[in-house]
Amino acid sequence: MARSVAKKRRWIAIKTTNVLVNEDELPAPITVAGHYSTRRVAFTSGGVLAILDLADPTVLARVKGIEIGADPNPMIEATIASGRATPEEIEAAKNSRKFLGERTLVDRTALPAAGERFGTHTVIGRNMSTLTSHPGKTLYGCSYRIEPIDEDCRSLWVTKLAERRQRSGPV
Repeated sequence: MARSVAKKRRWIAIKTTNVLVNEDELPAPITVAGHYSTRRVAFTSGGVLAILDLADPTVLARVKGIEIGADPNPMIEATIASGRATPEEIEAAKNSRKFLGERTLVDRTALPAAGERFGTHTVIGRNMSTLTSHPGKTLYGCSYRIEPIDEDCRSLWVTKLAERRQRSGPV
């Protein structure tokens, strides 16, 4: 069904070596993050991302308030200070560095209403990342996570997994 909708919109599926990403080319460019233009979008299990021609995502991340999951700068500075690499060698390796960042836009918990068995915990995030399957590119978009919870805000998925393990041993 999803492919038929994409076909009606004249999206072209792009083959990718990354099994965690489906990629499409749009019939016309879109503008994201204010001024980046792209015709490529990626879909993951939890969101949609524009594929930008941007090798270093750190400047855009700062502008958009996206926190870097792990800041590589202290390690880079220590590597240069130790003499194990020159600033030029670090710069040459920059395209292979992994970047993963997120800014939480919505973090909402709705407990079960009277007579209901579950509520939800919803998190919507603005995401940026780089992928080795897409060198010189930055993926920028949103992720959506909705998790069912019990009246004590415990994940029903975790609770059900624990119950299953008690009955039958490790899964």
